[in-house]
Amino acid sequence: MPSLSGPVAVIDIGATSVRMAIAQIGSTGEIRLLENLSQSISLGKDSFIKGRLERATIEDCVRVMRIYGRKLEEYKIRRDDVRVVATSAVREASNRLAFLDRLYIATGFDIEPFDESELHRVTYLAVKPALEMVPELTGRPVVVCEIGGGSTEVLGLNADSIEFSQTYRLGSLRLRRTLEAYHAPTQRLRDIMEREIDKTANQIREHLVTRGDREFVTMGSDMRFLASLLRPGERPEGPMRLERDEVAEGIDMLASLSVDTLVNKHRLSLPEAESLAPALLAYLHIADALRVDHLWVAAANLRDGLLRDMWMRQTRSVEFTRQVTESALDLARRFHVDLPHARHVAEICGRLFAQLAPEHRLDRRCELQLRVAALLHEVGMAISNRSFHKHSMYVIANAEIFGIGKRELKIISLVARYHRRASPQPLHVGYADLDREDRVIVSKMAALLRIAKALDDSRNQRIHDFRCDIADDGVAIEIPGVEDLALEKIALQQQGTLFEEVYGKRVMLRSRPTLRN
Repeated sequence: MPSLSGPVAVIDIGATSVRMAIAQIGSTGEIRLLENLSQSISLGKDSFIKGRLERATIEDCVRVMRIYGRKLEEYKIRRDDVRVVATSAVREASNRLAFLDRLYIATGFDIEPFDESELHRVTYLAVKPALEMVPELTGRPVVVCEIGGGSTEVLGLNADSIEFSQTYRLGSLRLRRTLEAYHAPTQRLRDIMEREIDKTANQIREHLVTRGDREFVTMGSDMRFLASLLRPGERPEGPMRLERDEVAEGIDMLASLSVDTLVNKHRLSLPEAESLAPALLAYLHIADALRVDHLWVAAANLRDGLLRDMWMRQTRSVEFTRQVTESALDLARRFHVDLPHARHVAEICGRLFAQLAPEHRLDRRCELQLRVAALLHEVGMAISNRSFHKHSMYVIANAEIFGIGKRELKIISLVARYHRRASPQPLHVGYADLDREDRVIVSKMAALLRIAKALDDSRNQRIHDFRCDIADDGVAIEIPGVEDLALEKIALQQQGTLFEEVYGKRVMLRSRPTLRN
C-alpha cells in the first residue's frame, strides 16, 4: 500500500510506448506532477501481428525500465510507492508470463496486466475531474472514448454514475497493421480503414441507442495533438470543445501527410506517427455514429487515473464503493433479482463483516466483494431454479462489473456459488484453481453470506438491527424487537454449518424484546 507521504510514481506499459509519471499526492487528493517521461517501444507491433513479444522488444523494455528505476532512486521513491501496469499489447501476447518474469528478474518491477474492468475504472477516475471543470459536461450524459493501439475503451456516464462500459477490438496500431496486408493505393486504404472503423462505430451506437443524446468526450494523445494544431496557444482548464467539421478538415490534412513528414515536421515518434491517422479517423466515425456536431478533447490520461486511484485506495473512497455497487445493481436488474432482498442481505453482510472482524481478519476490499456477492447471489435464478447457485457463479464469473478485476470477480462468483448447498470442496470447478489464501477468503465470506441469508429468510426485511456477542465456543446474534425467530432459526440450522466449519464456532440467535415504558 503506498504511503503517500512522499513522491509516488505510476508506469504505463502501452502498445507504442512506456510512460512514467512522478507526482506528489496531497492529503485531500490533489495531484502535483513532478515529472513525466516517455520512451517509444513498439510492443503492439509484435503482439497484434505475431501474437507474441520478440526477445529484442522485451530487452528494449528492460532497458527503459532500468532507466526509470534510476530515476525513481533520484526521487528516493520506494517500490511500494510505484504502480506498474501493462495494457492490451502485453495482455494479449502469448508469452506475456515470460515477459512479466523477465522484467521482474531484470528490474524488480512487479507488473500488473490490466484487465478491461480495471481499465474502465481507472479511465473514469482520470476523466472525472476534467468533466467537472466544464459546466456543459457537469451532470450531463457523456460518452467517454479512448482509442489505444490495440483497443477502444468506451464509457457511458450519467450524473456521476457509470451506465455503460465496453472494450472493442478496434485499435489504431492493430488497424494499421491489418490494412498493410492489402498493398492498395493510399485512398483505397483509407476507404477500407473507414469501413472497418464503421463496424465498431455502429456497434457503439447500438449499445448506446437507448441511452439518449450525449456529449462526446475523447481522450488520448492523438486527439490532443490534433487540438494543438487546430487551436494553437489555447490551454483551457478543462476539455476543449471542437466542432465536428473542423476536426474532419484537420484529419484530412494530417491523413495526407507521410509518416516521415509527421516524424520530421511535427516531432512525433515513429509509432505515434504510424497510429495517428487510424486513431483520428476512428474518433471521427464514432462521433458521426453518435450523431454529434461537436466533441470535446480531455487532457487526461491513464496515468492521471492511476495516481488518483493510489489516493482512493489509501483513503478507501466512498465514491469508488458507490460506483462498484451501482454496476453490480445494474447486473442484478438485468437478471430480475429480488432487489429488496438482495440489498438487505448485502446490508446484513456489511454489519456481520464489521462485528465479526476479530474472527475473519479480512481487509476492507473483501467487505466490498462480500457485498457484491450478496447483491448478485440469486442472478442464476433467471436461468433455472434448479442448482441456481451454480448458474449464479457462471453469470458473475463472465460478467463485467465496474472496478472489479478478474481475480476478484472469480472470488465473488464462488462466494455466491457457496451461499447454499455444498461447502467448498477441493475438486469443485473454480475453487480448485485458487491458491490457499483465496480459498480461505472464499470460505470465510461464503459463511458470512449464509448467515445473512438466514437472517432474511422471510424476505420481508424485518431484521435490521442486531449485535454479535463472540465467545470461545460460539457467536450469539442478539436481535431486538423481534420475538418470533422460528423461521430464521430453522434457516440458520440449515445454513450455519459452513460458519462452524470455517470459524470453529456455532451461531445462535437470541431475541431481545423491546422494553416498553
